[in-house]
Amino acid sequence: MGIFNRTSKAATTTVTEAPAGPDLAHLTGDYTVDASHSQVGFAVRHAMVTNVRGTFTEHDGLLHLDGSHPENSTAALTIKVASIDTGNTQRDEHLRTGDFFEAESFPEITFRSTSAERLGGDSYRMTGDLTIKDTTREVVLDLEYTGSATDVYGAQRVGFEGSATVDRTVWGLTYNAALETGGVLIGEKVKLNFDISAVKSI
Repeated sequence: MGIFNRTSKAATTTVTEAPAGPDLAHLTGDYTVDASHSQVGFAVRHAMVTNVRGTFTEHDGLLHLDGSHPENSTAALTIKVASIDTGNTQRDEHLRTGDFFEAESFPEITFRSTSAERLGGDSYRMTGDLTIKDTTREVVLDLEYTGSATDVYGAQRVGFEGSATVDRTVWGLTYNAALETGGVLIGEKVKLNFDISAVKSI
């Protein structure tokens, strides 16, 4: 696939198509996310000068992949809020409180896909509903297919990396503090990142 030009005396038409991706028909099926070999992470600006990074260590997910028609693929992910880990116990405890995620009342964050598309090559895009604290907003994930393999136990695995940038305040995560030098303690934009390994169901 590529760029095809058709020229006539009346007009010149250029049609551009996305480059073909790998043949993934053999990957079609249902998959379970392997949490022990996957990571769900985030990064947010702190004190206007650096990023604090963290992960949610407990999560589970299901994928349905359609290798021939990627637009029919789906994903569902559930994250345990209490598993948040930024490498600082005091900060993690604060993030679980009502100032942020209110983990006791809203113990889970969920993502449910609503559409998927191939952009070209190994690149894909998935749109879905992200629910935090009973508030649901649409997010768009940019995904890259990172490969597939049969592991030493005979299981077929597939890998994807993904990312998105969201505004935390639209989910009611509005806590902040002003800095004496100007600006705020915590950025509103949060970079989400996913590194997913999933195992095909038998």
